[in-house]
Amino acid sequence: MQWIVILIAVGTGALAPLQGTNAELYKHWQQPIWTTVWVYLSGLAAILLIQAAFRQQLPAHEAVVSAPWWAWVGGALSIVTTLAALMFAQRLGSGMFTGLSLTASILVSILLDQMGWIGFKQHTASPLRILGGLLMVGGVWLVSRY
Repeated sequence: MQWIVILIAVGTGALAPLQGTNAELYKHWQQPIWTTVWVYLSGLAAILLIQAAFRQQLPAHEAVVSAPWWAWVGGALSIVTTLAALMFAQRLGSGMFTGLSLTASILVSILLDQMGWIGFKQHTASPLRILGGLLMVGGVWLVSRY
């Protein structure tokens, strides 16, 4: 079962550079806010279609009110990443933008794991994990240079 989860993670990672479609729309519209509104409206339409197929129940009131404050900010954070991608991905190139984004994600993830923040199980930032993060930095440098 773990291999399915890994496969899904790899698949979603492979989709990340395709967010360049948002950058193409921005290039034509030249309106970052309205482009982002369209991105989220089309995403909402897609998730509502998925909901129509799966018919998942609303969470119980107790589950809603028990979530910590920081669990509610994911949507706002994703707007920042969407705006950055649509405005800068084509300027930097897919390899550079995606490399920088993923490397920053890995480095922050190592910190989140080390500290056990925002609900993650604590995983020590071992020398090999830190080396992995540094190798990501080196990889981005190589992508940017060659």
